[in-house]
Amino acid sequence: MSDLARTLARGVDTLMDRTVAPGFTVLGPAVRRRLPTWPADPLPAALDGKVAAVTGSTSGLGLATAEGLARLGAEVHLVVRDVEKGERVRAEILGRVPGAELVVDRCDVADLDDVRRFGKEVDLDRLDVLVHNAGSMPPERTESAQGHEMTMALHVLGPVLMTELLRPALTGHDARVIFVTSGGMYGQALRADDPEYLKGEYTPTTAYARSKRAQVELLTVLSERWGSDGIFVGAMHPGWADTPGVMTSLPTFHQLTKPLLRDAEGGADTTVWLSAVTPAPQAALLWHDRRDRPTHLTRRTRTGEAERRQAWAWVRDALGIEA
Repeated sequence: MSDLARTLARGVDTLMDRTVAPGFTVLGPAVRRRLPTWPADPLPAALDGKVAAVTGSTSGLGLATAEGLARLGAEVHLVVRDVEKGERVRAEILGRVPGAELVVDRCDVADLDDVRRFGKEVDLDRLDVLVHNAGSMPPERTESAQGHEMTMALHVLGPVLMTELLRPALTGHDARVIFVTSGGMYGQALRADDPEYLKGEYTPTTAYARSKRAQVELLTVLSERWGSDGIFVGAMHPGWADTPGVMTSLPTFHQLTKPLLRDAEGGADTTVWLSAVTPAPQAALLWHDRRDRPTHLTRRTRTGEAERRQAWAWVRDALGIEA
């Protein structure tokens, strides 16, 4: 490929990304897959012998991610709150991927005590891929079992604690930890001064976006912390995908944009690709449609190092972990 062709392709990709709507919709992958810069698909057996765990894997992006990893040969642990539902999903995936190795594990990621129980009881001597996908957008301010604002508990505190507990299983073999974030975080700055959303009028979309912004801003800290163990740490955002969560939490948005929404498989594509691509990407923290993306689109959301460290101090205090 010539330098000019590569430059033009990246220019088209970047334009779609910065203008949001085209790049986030089903048009994004439809166009990008035809560009010469689109990375190759993982090999069919790319994850043979590997072990993966996906939280929130009973529907939407989580289910599509689990199935995608199973198709590449991974043993996949479905980490779910509802074991009965998890078993139904396991049977559903087996119907489409005969012979897949699937294990159902119970864990409420928002409940830190349950995450600690899971960390002790789960049968994982080795873990190659950990996907933090579990998500929720409560219609009103809700607190977790430990009294933390629910979106921060589910999207930040629980995933960080789970990874800390699973570090021995993740260490030493090019493991990947992937946070499924949201493009909605582009509209919010990090609120290290109010992580529990105690100030101002609470809105569910703002709370969700703030927690997703916190995920992304903490990636540099988490990369420093876990990267020394040879663990890749990154996040991806799926664009606008047609999932049960979107339909329930954002019914008007879903109705207006439904013809342009990606299916769950399209939304999960980059997560599966990041899980299987060799070698693991090292330089970038945020990905969308198999390409590294900026963590900010406007100056007003930019985060200083002091704010980031303040947010990390809150996480460490909430989890009782050492610096």
